[in-house]
Amino acid sequence: MVTGYAMQFDRAGAPLRRIERVFSAPAPGEVLLEVLACGVCRTDLHVADGEIAARYPIVPGHEIVGQVVESGAEVTELIVGQRVGVCWLGSTCGHCRFCRSDHENLCDTPVFTGATRDGGYASHVLANADYCFALPDAFGDVEAAPLLCAGLIGHRALTMAGPGEALALYGFGAAAHIIAQVAVWEQRRVYALTRPGDTATQEFARSLGCTWAGGSDQLPPEPVDAAIIFAAAGELVPQALRAVLKGGRVVCAGIHMSDIPSFPYADLWGERSIVSVANLTRADGAAFLELAGKVPVQTTTTAYPLERANQALADLRAGRLEGAAVLVP
Repeated sequence: MVTGYAMQFDRAGAPLRRIERVFSAPAPGEVLLEVLACGVCRTDLHVADGEIAARYPIVPGHEIVGQVVESGAEVTELIVGQRVGVCWLGSTCGHCRFCRSDHENLCDTPVFTGATRDGGYASHVLANADYCFALPDAFGDVEAAPLLCAGLIGHRALTMAGPGEALALYGFGAAAHIIAQVAVWEQRRVYALTRPGDTATQEFARSLGCTWAGGSDQLPPEPVDAAIIFAAAGELVPQALRAVLKGGRVVCAGIHMSDIPSFPYADLWGERSIVSVANLTRADGAAFLELAGKVPVQTTTTAYPLERANQALADLRAGRLEGAAVLVP
């Protein structure tokens, strides 16, 4: 057992509060990690607001970079002192129809880090060893944290968007600033669409290689093969449909989105499609982390002491961040 502290939501709608706690010894198959850094994700806001299923009280945080301090029985792949990453998918059942068909991201009874299992807004965290990732040495602790959700989910969304040459990204926060770099590296033309009037973020997007950046109330300068919506705004779906070519795809990359307003069938016709991204598989994670080192992805981060987690969430909510926020215990 280890004595430490965490930042906890007592209920939906309540601010985080610091709690002192004892972290128990890891059970079989688990590891106890000392948290080195934990990214702040928009999903944490959905947990804060009660917009997705979570158990309360809960310690949020699912972009965790940690060091193994103790291993439970049956853990053979990880060793004490090793640095690993922990993401949103905390564990799966392994036997439902989805797990058996290589779609563990759709498991019927999953456990989600920071929502149904305590996460990384803490000095320490318990994690299922089979769901921990090796991290590229090229990334420091703070730089690696956003890769573990913004990067992982973003890359799954990019894969689902298909190989088209022209890509629109709606919402240019933590995920988009990572995936734009990957898409540019793949020699795609990337168009960034931000909140109207947010010229600072538009300039940031262009600095990362985006061909064009403008407000989400505009259309890209050419019809695109696919659009990925990272913002949690359902009204962007009809807008994105109008931006894609026939046969194009709109990928909704968030875990939660406001209601999608009605739109004319003509905007969908022409074999356009709308799909959602749900979680990720461990294979997705391993593939992206290897790719991130090759590109190489450069994450833009703002570090906050863990005790200022409420401020980090407020800055994320208000759109005051460039790139991603990361908490450091």
